[in-house]
Formats: sequence, structure tokens, C-alpha cells
Amino acid sequence: MVTFNQGIVLHGLLPNTHKKTGEASMDFEKARQHLHGCYVTVPTQFSDNQELSPNIDGIQSHVRFLLDGGLNDQNAVFLVGGAAGDFSTMTFEERIHVAKAVVEATEGRVPVAMGAQTTSTAELIQLSKAARDLGAIYIQVSCPFYFNHSEQDFLEYVTAAADASDIAIIVYNTFWTSTGVSLEMVDKLTNIPNVVGLKWSSPDVGWMTFERVIQLFNSRFSIIDNRMEFVASHILGARGFEVHVCNYWPEWGANLIEFLNQKDYDKVQNQLLKVVQPFMQLWQKIEKEYTGGDGYLDKLCMELVGLPSSRSRPPTRDIRDQYREETRQMLIESGVPRVIRS
Repeated sequence: MVTFNQGIVLHGLLPNTHKKTGEASMDFEKARQHLHGCYVTVPTQFSDNQELSPNIDGIQSHVRFLLDGGLNDQNAVFLVGGAAGDFSTMTFEERIHVAKAVVEATEGRVPVAMGAQTTSTAELIQLSKAARDLGAIYIQVSCPFYFNHSEQDFLEYVTAAADASDIAIIVYNTFWTSTGVSLEMVDKLTNIPNVVGLKWSSPDVGWMTFERVIQLFNSRFSIIDNRMEFVASHILGARGFEVHVCNYWPEWGANLIEFLNQKDYDKVQNQLLKVVQPFMQLWQKIEKEYTGGDGYLDKLCMELVGLPSSRSRPPTRDIRDQYREETRQMLIESGVPRVIRS
């Protein structure tokens, strides 16, 4: 089996030798260039036992399904242990274990980002080192939640992760859970070489902040559209696109990136309306009337196309019995292949 570190060398991301450690060091510009296409938030599957322990075999089987469906280093990056990956319900050791499983399963064929959201700078430093050691190329970092931190707090937080290892960093603007990242803060992030990407969403208050960030900073950072304005963001220079649909229909994601590359924007918008909008509407309905969280609908969709799957860990409740048939119908109407009929 080819290890992920060998894959990174093949991608040209580790061309230099670190003078002190003798280890290969990250080429941040090449890491930025590889941060493009479908940004796939890989759900964490759990075993059907009392502890709901991570199902490593199921996770790796799902990764192979994504690869067999046409996702590769030319059109995708895999995020492991993000919100859809139940990071907030896992221990530090579980987060590392799951990330390692995804890195191993990709065999260097797709760059991997590890979710590193935390409320602790000390833990972020540990996550930064661990991600680099296990072969991930990126970590995804957000402003710490719970407290309303200042921008200087966040700047020092990101700097600590950068100082801890030469992992490439994607800054995620989770303004709905923590302090939002301003234009001024983005400008300060340009001084940290490790920061190569922005996973971006902005409050929709009519000031076009989302568009301005892409327009002003797309030459310095790879921008990942987290607002599903794929046509407008691609025109402005975004290079990555958050897509849950890939988890149960990877061919759709590969085709979407091809449409974007060809600037066939009518097809892109039609696909967003036909396939993504129904998924998001159902997710919104579940959030309003039953439970909160992330990744649970991805996993139900995966189950309905015959993939290994599971519930999410509590406090998110199990939606599978409550919403199975409605989800099945949504998939059929959206044209999703492989749907298991009732």
C-alpha cells in the first residue's frame, strides 16, 4: 500500500528538507494550489454499540467509494473530523484515529484536511502537530467558540498552530458560532505563510462582504465557497466548493467541477437547484422540528444508496426512522443513482 506521505511527495507538496529536523517541509504555495474542487466533509461513522465507537472499516469503505466515484486530487479535497464528522463529540484520540484512517484510505490520491476546531490553543497545537505527523496536508481552524474572542486572540491562536508545525491552514469563518472574521483580520492572516485557504461564508446583510473577500484575496488564498453561490464565487475567483452531495453521489461532484472549469454556469446553477436545494431544505426542516447537528442527513443518504452508515452521536438524535422515507423520496426526485427502493 502506498502511504499518504509518499503521495504528498508525488504531488510535489514536500519538496524541501527541513534544516533542523531533516524531514521534508511543506510547500505552502503548492498546498494552496491543491486546495480546489469539491471540499468533501467526510462524516464519521460509528459502530452500533453502547459507546458508538468510530467504525474505521466503514469510514475507509466510504472513502474508497468516493475515490471510485471519480474524486481525485484534480477535483477534490477531503475534510475529516469537521462538523459533519462529529468532531465536537469525539475525544482527542478519536479525532486522530479517524483522521489517520481517512489518510490511509486515500493512499495519496486526494489531499486531506483534518478538522482542528477547539476552544483551547494548547489542544490546537497538539492537533497541528498530530495532523502533520499522520500525513494530512491541511488543518481547518475556526475562531474558538463559547467566548467572544477578539481578533488579536484569534490571530495569536492561528499563529500558535503555524508555529507548532508546517501544516497548511484553512481558516473557516464560522461567524454563527463565534467571532466573525473581518476583512481586516483576513488581511492580517496574509502574513502567516501557513494560511493557504479561507473556507468562507458571511452574514447576508447586503454589504457584499462574501464577494469582497473573494475578489480581494483570491490571489493569496484558495477560497472555499461555503454559501453555495458557486457561479458567482467561481467568476470572482473561488476555487473550492463545499458539497455534502458528494458523500452519496461523488460522480455528481466531479461533474460539477468540470462544469465550473468549462464555465458552463447554466448547468451548475440548474444542478444546485435540482440536487442541492432539496437536500438543504430537508436539512433545514429536520433542524426546525427534530434535532440539531451536522452530518446526520449525509449519513442517512449514504445508507439509502447502500453504503455503510450510522447515526450521529448524541446530543444529536437519530433521524433515520423518522425521516428515512422522506429522504428516500428526495433522493429519487433529485435523480440520485443507486437509491434502494422501499
